[in-house]
Amino acid sequence: MNETVVLWCQDNGLEVTRARAYRKNDQAWVEQKNGAIVRRLVGYGRFEGVQSVQALARLYAAARLHTNLVLPSFKLKTKTRIGARVIKRYHDPVSPAVRVLASPGVAEAHKDRLRALQAVSDPVLLLAEIRAAQEELGRRVDSRGLEGGCEPIVVDLDRFAAGLKVAWRDGEQREIHRRPYRRRKPVPRRASMLDDYEAQVRAWLDAEPALSAQAVLVRLVDVAPDRFAEKHLRTVQRAVRLWRRDLARSLLRDGAAVLVGRSANVAQGETTIAASAGALSTAQPGRG
Repeated sequence: MNETVVLWCQDNGLEVTRARAYRKNDQAWVEQKNGAIVRRLVGYGRFEGVQSVQALARLYAAARLHTNLVLPSFKLKTKTRIGARVIKRYHDPVSPAVRVLASPGVAEAHKDRLRALQAVSDPVLLLAEIRAAQEELGRRVDSRGLEGGCEPIVVDLDRFAAGLKVAWRDGEQREIHRRPYRRRKPVPRRASMLDDYEAQVRAWLDAEPALSAQAVLVRLVDVAPDRFAEKHLRTVQRAVRLWRRDLARSLLRDGAAVLVGRSANVAQGETTIAASAGALSTAQPGRG
């Protein structure tokens, strides 16, 4: 529970506990709507800044009315177990507001307030506000850590209503849907048992490029028998493969630099020859 709920309970003399005594499953009832409503609306992105808080408040304000006044839900009526088979029966799907209005335990004054709220709440406008807030949150996730952020999105009700005709047909990829994970922090390099012998192994590979990882391990066992054994063959193979890849890349890079240098020299020589030929033709216009 967040700080607002805890402070409200303290002000009203209510004891805040994680669950009732001998009812440890209460937490599941408290958290039951996190996946069905919160994560489905907000997604799994991490939001930062005051603008993100305002966008979340805008989303929750519209989603609260849409969920409680418009969105129908099932409620369990009976559950019967016959051996290993469980038979469930549900009430007709209606919105929570309809259930509150039908409940005899709610005062008429509260029901009148609820009816007035239903009269002024437009389902299409609420849904458009939810989609606009989701799009804004999606843009803020993409621009997290950048200066300036993004401007709030204004609801265009006519455009949104026109898009509802085909949205159900093709599906809708919302901005708050989960994105592929991209690590922002650099991955720290873990120490290897070959770090102290890397220079020596590289020297062996430079002298004998065709030297196998098995032969490298045999030499390492001779150098440090208390540290290396046959079980370390896979570790040596990985290291040798990486070192050979680095060597190949350096050879390709150096070879490309040599080729570029030769191309520049050839081009410079051709320019010099062309300039000399032009000078000769200018000096002796009557020949050739």
